[in-house]
Amino acid sequence: MNKLFKKIAAVVVAASTAVVGLTGCVAGEGSAASAENGEALSVIKLDYAYWNPLSLVIKDQGWAEEEFAKQGATVEWVLSAGSSKALENLNAEAIDVASSAGSAAFAARANGATLKTIGVFSQPNWATTVVPKGSDITSVAALKGKKIAAASGTDPYFFLLRSLSDAGLSTADVEIVNLIHADGQKALESGDVDAWAGLDPLTATSERTAGSVILSSKPEYNSWGVLSVNEKFLAAHAAELEIVLSLYEKARTWIAENQDAAVAILARDASLDEGDARKVLLERTKVDVSIIPGAEQKSVLEAITPVLVAEGKIKSQEAADNALASIYDTAIAEKVAK
Repeated sequence: MNKLFKKIAAVVVAASTAVVGLTGCVAGEGSAASAENGEALSVIKLDYAYWNPLSLVIKDQGWAEEEFAKQGATVEWVLSAGSSKALENLNAEAIDVASSAGSAAFAARANGATLKTIGVFSQPNWATTVVPKGSDITSVAALKGKKIAAASGTDPYFFLLRSLSDAGLSTADVEIVNLIHADGQKALESGDVDAWAGLDPLTATSERTAGSVILSSKPEYNSWGVLSVNEKFLAAHAAELEIVLSLYEKARTWIAENQDAAVAILARDASLDEGDARKVLLERTKVDVSIIPGAEQKSVLEAITPVLVAEGKIKSQEAADNALASIYDTAIAEKVAK
């Protein structure tokens, strides 16, 4: 499964970018002019991820290429191996729209990134705490003094922090080994660690092939799958972003009407057993949700904020409060919402 994921950055602390005035024409009227230099966008860089099934459908169906050809633009697809990598690429302007966990985008903004979350792609149950087959660990409290693999700056990592806090523990009570998701899976199955902050679809595969067991699963602790952009790009290219969010709504409807085909796309692209793909997409991922970010997503972030501040993953409570108050821009999502 190593081929599913590349090296994930440890923690996203993005550099600030300047905010420019909001411009752009309505989607369908032709290319939007850049607020910076008056030039039309010639290429839009979109990410896709095995944990973002809507992105896989859009890519597979060729809808983005079709729509942006009308605007005189081409599409470049970039794989996001995890939230940290997606936000790192967004900060570097290697992509224009980033898929990530809501918690990762929130932490990035609180720590200085000028990103905005503009849409929601899913309500997943993708993050869990996993132990190997035959483990005598039966509760999160029993992880005290144990070695846990986790990819820092990702939803499984934040899920682990919150689960530890619920059990009266902190990172000082365990040994966290910072490993990318695929390497964390390998470490668990080889016995190098006692537990793993797992991420689907890897978790589903590990359950089937290695007998791994989910120790802790709380869907309400997962921070939703969201789409974020740099403020500068949002100001300059609202029209193009309206097209992107419209395609996400189209993919949402398509999956509901073509579940078997959607499962097949996920299985093919992520090199998954079809049964694992079906479990991940149809049992652990809810895509029939509103694209408009708001109170539901914010409530999850509010709940995890004290832990992130206490663990130093957000620089201060003030920074967290400011990020919570400013991270969402719902204007485009409200226009395209079905």
